[in-house]
Amino acid sequence: MQYYSTNGKAPIANLEKAVVKGLAEDRGLYMPQEVKRLPKVFFDNIQDMKFQDIAYNVASAFFGEDVDGDALQDLVYDTLSFDCPVVKVTDNIYSLELFHGPTLAFKDVGARFMARLLQYFIKQEGQQELVNVLVATSGDTGSAVANGFLGVEGIHVYVLYPKGKVSPIQECQFTTLGKNITAVEVDGVFDDCQALVKSAFMDEELNQHMKLTSANSINVARFLPQAFYYFNAYARMKQQGLADNLVMCVPSGNFGNICAALFGHAMGLPVKRFIAANNANDIFYKYLQTGKYEPKPSVQTLANAMDVGDPSNFARIINLYSENGQLTGEATHHRITNLISGATYTDEQIRQTMRQCFAETKYVLDPHGACGYQALADGLLPGEVGVFCETAHPAKFKEKVDDILGIDVKIPARLRAFMEGEKQSVAMSKDFADFKQYLLKQ
Repeated sequence: MQYYSTNGKAPIANLEKAVVKGLAEDRGLYMPQEVKRLPKVFFDNIQDMKFQDIAYNVASAFFGEDVDGDALQDLVYDTLSFDCPVVKVTDNIYSLELFHGPTLAFKDVGARFMARLLQYFIKQEGQQELVNVLVATSGDTGSAVANGFLGVEGIHVYVLYPKGKVSPIQECQFTTLGKNITAVEVDGVFDDCQALVKSAFMDEELNQHMKLTSANSINVARFLPQAFYYFNAYARMKQQGLADNLVMCVPSGNFGNICAALFGHAMGLPVKRFIAANNANDIFYKYLQTGKYEPKPSVQTLANAMDVGDPSNFARIINLYSENGQLTGEATHHRITNLISGATYTDEQIRQTMRQCFAETKYVLDPHGACGYQALADGLLPGEVGVFCETAHPAKFKEKVDDILGIDVKIPARLRAFMEGEKQSVAMSKDFADFKQYLLKQ
């Protein structure tokens, strides 16, 4: 499979280059030149398949030309050592619980898959040079990537996160690991962290000094495997005879997760439509209303992992619905709004949703899942059934959830183990010159 840049000015790349480089030379994001549709027989029988088998079929369509079949199967089965159930919340709203991986967050699959795929290419090429992964996080990405790459030979990870703007439990999941993981505490917001990562990729001196790549959803190996979730959700709903008018709702920040879902749809996944649920960072929501994309500085909210003011994967969504750039402007906007609607919620609305859902159903939402649940409650049409992504375990936001619901969320043992570790982090300004000098000394 060949990959092109969303900016259209970089050379075509193979999968290995797209994964190892992360970002194209023109600062664009890599996109597969072809999205292969899966055969009808796959969807006819998907309800009888295990999560791992479903994922292997999807992975083969994405990566089968570039990765040996046996190695790809091993990679998928190693990545998916857990399940992601669909749980009934109300008569027509179901939760896709994406928090059964190592860090109890949806990004576990993409992070582990990318770590294994990058290691595969390193071994194939017999590379001796250390690969340095730079990743910016607004919450869950850092913990998922850090734990996915922990102890992986030949790779060192630098996690950049905004000081004071991630939950204490999220922070301890990547600041207490040591080994090949370095946490960098940036005095700024997520967008500043992301800007530092992108600037590092484009800096010639840094790239001569060290081999750099990223594990944010800007990397094709990070976001594409998240499509596995949506095929599995469809299979589980089909088992129950509830897949004919299925609406998928995805709480969205940097838009990697919903972008993966949209790739799944382009491969033939029979989802009727999608809803992108935003917190107060409503850039995409406003694009859907107006056709104008106007990024702005992010604002801090209860749903902090979605605090993104310039979502990187917006460029991929535009490319996906532009037929290789032939349709732009109103035509592209029309195609997107025909399939995707939006919703946006304030912190107070998120609190109200969490309280009401718990009072009526006893289901504990985290602030991100609350946006997804409420978007379905507000937007489902008669005859439709909705599935929203509950993207992280509520215990990862224990202080907020306990305060809002007046309960004591039990902390799973694996999270408690992180909390017992000692914080190790490097303080950093948001000035790229400071970050560059730090990396040049490594």
